[in-house]
Amino acid sequence: MIGFLRGQLAAKHPPQLVIDVAGVGYELEAPMSTFYSLPAVGENLTLLTHLVVREDAHILFGFASEQERQLFRNLLRISGIGAKMALGILSGITVEGFVRCVRTEDTASLVKVPGIGKKTAERLIIEMRDRLDQTLPGSPGGTVVGVPAGAQDEAFGALLALGYKPAEATRMLKSIECEGLATEEIIRRALQGTAG
Repeated sequence: MIGFLRGQLAAKHPPQLVIDVAGVGYELEAPMSTFYSLPAVGENLTLLTHLVVREDAHILFGFASEQERQLFRNLLRISGIGAKMALGILSGITVEGFVRCVRTEDTASLVKVPGIGKKTAERLIIEMRDRLDQTLPGSPGGTVVGVPAGAQDEAFGALLALGYKPAEATRMLKSIECEGLATEEIIRRALQGTAG
């Protein structure tokens, strides 16, 4: 998996862009929210990435922030939401706006996003409600006080990879004193807490 790309912006034609990384041009697709923050062509940049592998193509998506990438990944887990629609949602509404719509069950605002009908908006609200608290950094309930966002996110992701449910992982992280700890130490203490 390619986690990020750091290089020179070679071309940008929404939704496609090309990043020159040591002489190799990587083609990416990115939401408009990322395009708004891109530097001029020829400037250096770093983008977080997500690789979608299909039968007929491997498509690399680029994001300016971890919140955008995490929302994109969560949207892909919803039945009927593909990469193109997830990209469209991120292009049509901010991460904060999307979180607000889900929390307030505001289907009217979601329907304004191109490609989202009433039934899809209702399904997004129902299926994303629990995921927002668990996986979007900065959303209420999604941040453990005193833990650097990077260490918390990495520990949370590791616990999910180990098979814990999002609610269990959150409970485990909240039950320990994590301030200033490295990711590995947070994970170790969280796992020791379940054994005790």
